[in-house]
Amino acid sequence: MAALPFKLPLPLSSTSPSLHLMMSSRREETNAIAAIGQSAHDRGWSSLSELCELLGLPEIDKAEDIQFQHKRMKAGQWIFSSGDKFESVYIVKSGCLKALLLDESGHEQILGFPLRGDVLGIDGMHAERYASHMVALTECELVVVPFSDLVALGRQYALMQNWFYGAIGRELVREHAIVALLGMLGAEARVARFLIFLSERFQAMGCSATHFNLHMTRQEMGSYLGLTLETVSRSLSALQDARLITINQRAVSLLNIELLRTLKKIQIPAPLCANRHIENVQQQILPSAFKRNNSIWSSLAIPILVNS
Repeated sequence: MAALPFKLPLPLSSTSPSLHLMMSSRREETNAIAAIGQSAHDRGWSSLSELCELLGLPEIDKAEDIQFQHKRMKAGQWIFSSGDKFESVYIVKSGCLKALLLDESGHEQILGFPLRGDVLGIDGMHAERYASHMVALTECELVVVPFSDLVALGRQYALMQNWFYGAIGRELVREHAIVALLGMLGAEARVARFLIFLSERFQAMGCSATHFNLHMTRQEMGSYLGLTLETVSRSLSALQDARLITINQRAVSLLNIELLRTLKKIQIPAPLCANRHIENVQQQILPSAFKRNNSIWSSLAIPILVNS
């Protein structure tokens, strides 16, 4: 089995005091800053009926009588940390977060970017302590579901139990997908698949599948995809040069979803590899007759897409 491109989380019993102190300090500082100005009206409640609507489940009888508290977080706030006691799962009502691990030096390994409808904290079921950190990337609203209540609901309502099992299965499928992506595809294809993943998620939420913002940084995207910051930036530029996407800072538009979905790699033609500045190359190697024929040079300027 190929080695994973990141370190496995440290066992809780071996977590160093310095790492524990660093995590606690980082979480307390960001949460304290974000909590300034937060008041009681920031907290809300959802009935089981509203929760079912969020999750796309059928209506449940007497569901209005069961209420769950909301937790509103500002960008940078920590929802929970690895090693915290597991008591609740959190269902994302709005916003984007990042799940991560931290090594001894404080380096982040991103595990995922939860969005609306995702369940946070399932990894805490194993040892009754959360096994990862969860941080808000944007303003978020979470529905807090105590695990004991979720178990009781599962016994009373079969569809809730089936939904929870499905949520666990979905996380496993996503983990398998990212392992396959890391092991089988090059940089441009990894970035392309990631954009398709986001496109499908936004479409499922009723948003545009072709125009959306990237809530994560290039560094965070690279950590998730096993790429460096520079490689992510080059890959996005290559996809844009290939006319598959347009990107302006964090705003991205997908121009050809089907090609992005099947792309294996992008090959830059030899003239562009020698010199990416078209005007300079024209002046150096092209006769004047060819300079006037834009169609000839345009055919050289389009990267070759490999889809098989």
